[in-house]
Amino acid sequence: MQLLHAPTSPYVRKVMVSAHLLGLAEHITLLPSAANPITRDDRIAAHNPLAKVPTLILADGHALYDSRVICEYLDSLQPDYALFPPPGASRWHALGRQALGDGLLDAALLARYEYTARPSGKQWEDWRAAQLIKVQACLAAIENEADALSNHRLTIGEVTIGCALGYLDFRFPELQWRDAHPKSARWHAQVQALPAMQATLPFEP
Repeated sequence: MQLLHAPTSPYVRKVMVSAHLLGLAEHITLLPSAANPITRDDRIAAHNPLAKVPTLILADGHALYDSRVICEYLDSLQPDYALFPPPGASRWHALGRQALGDGLLDAALLARYEYTARPSGKQWEDWRAAQLIKVQACLAAIENEADALSNHRLTIGEVTIGCALGYLDFRFPELQWRDAHPKSARWHAQVQALPAMQATLPFEP
């Protein structure tokens, strides 16, 4: 398998954390790309009409996207782990937490793009502030669930939330999210120490 990726993308990290947990990371070759919300990278667009990462290219040339689909595909290759739990309450908890983490990331990325992708004369501070309100609301929801989150055998829910909190550390250190969310901070410290998380830390190339 080949993965069009960017080392700064939290969605790519989500896929690679999943791959490490499932024992599949060594079967994925990372392909460089230059994903950008404005400028399309033809290397990605050739496989994904959205020209976004992550995009997974299978051996037969078929491409999978986005991170939710890719992670579920990887889980199907190693069903004994149950990154996506079988039908029942555990599955709905995992999928709900995945949606919460993805929602935090969606809002955080929109807030970041407002300053990094939009020309200075067209930036809308109220829009950015509205996205950060969503981030804070997601953080409050994660804090309410922190006691129920696993810090050992992660599901896709914990993987996504862990990557989302890591993205705030990477791109929004000024938020200092730990100050008002001590239970989430303790949980994240334990999860961040796992080999799968350490092997996928974001960085600027």
